[in-house]
Amino acid sequence: MKTRAVVLRGTSTARPYSETRPVEVEELELGAPREGEVLVRVAAASLCHSDLSVVNGDRVRPLPMALGHEAVGVVQEVGPGVGRVSPGDHVALVFVPSCGFCADCAAGRPALCARAAAANGSGALLHGPSLLTDASGAPVHHQLGVSAFSEHAVLAQESVVVIPKDIPFTVASMFGCAVLTGAGAVINTAALRPGQSTVVYGLGGVGLSAVLGARAAGAYPIIAVDPVREKRELAVRLGATHAYAPDQAIEAIRELTGSGVELAVEAVGSPAVMSACLTAVARGGKVVSVGLPAPDRVLEVPALAFAGEGKSLLGSYMGDAVPRRDIPRFLDLWRAGLMPVEQMHTGTLPLADINTAMEELASGRAIRQVIDTSGMLNA
Repeated sequence: MKTRAVVLRGTSTARPYSETRPVEVEELELGAPREGEVLVRVAAASLCHSDLSVVNGDRVRPLPMALGHEAVGVVQEVGPGVGRVSPGDHVALVFVPSCGFCADCAAGRPALCARAAAANGSGALLHGPSLLTDASGAPVHHQLGVSAFSEHAVLAQESVVVIPKDIPFTVASMFGCAVLTGAGAVINTAALRPGQSTVVYGLGGVGLSAVLGARAAGAYPIIAVDPVREKRELAVRLGATHAYAPDQAIEAIRELTGSGVELAVEAVGSPAVMSACLTAVARGGKVVSVGLPAPDRVLEVPALAFAGEGKSLLGSYMGDAVPRRDIPRFLDLWRAGLMPVEQMHTGTLPLADINTAMEELASGRAIRQVIDTSGMLNA
């Protein structure tokens, strides 16, 4: 079948993206679902900084590539052997299609699935090579097994989680990446307990989701740090008890807590911010890093912070989530009013305006923009 999709053919750091247009909407040929795969009509796809990291080359991926990894849609067709979903199901799309059999999957850490990492890194799907080709017949790679900036997508059944049909698409679209990663970092990786003090550095979609996770976990105080005033104000509306610019943060944290927070979440992808987080935590405190720095960035911190002060630095990929467990429970928290992710929604745009949306995100003005990929939001 034919589908319109956003395709990146060469990385670019030139801006503004709305003028340089590093990606274009192209008509591609999409193969039918094979064994273990499903065809989804994509209803809404959120734009994430990880998408920008592919465009500017920070995340090295095989090109050309059909972009988009955070989305929700409706199952249209299933291939042989699919038993998890049926046509008509509403599904959240997940960017790590865990195999269920490798050592990490067996240990309850599907976000680190080795087979999924290999497939995602090569631009393939979990059950086979790319199903996308361009007008010349040349293959186009999938982004993270999803390629959601498209009218339709074929995914491994392991890449979809069935969700209730009454959840608005614009809300549900944020749960496959931002909420899993941010809230998961707090709840799964850090195992935050009620009453523990927390600071979140970086208030994009993932950082604000970490604020929501800290709120749901009963943390206090919850301190939000970002150079953009509007993002700090939004963090307070979402549950942060205090918010500061980066140059005020360390002094304010010490005034509030005495010796530092028990948990710091780094959601920027910056070695300097990781270092600031280590400074912000008290003796015995944890730093959880969820940001994705460029591969050549190096972290230098005082070595004594670990054995000498009992601090720990933990990496968290996809929030150490188990999507089929965590997406439903996080949606339940949304229903209860504890994860009002709709407040992070800063606009809805058609597929044709993807470069404008990227510029809005890169400028810091936008949090989570939703791309109406196939016209379902206006249906």
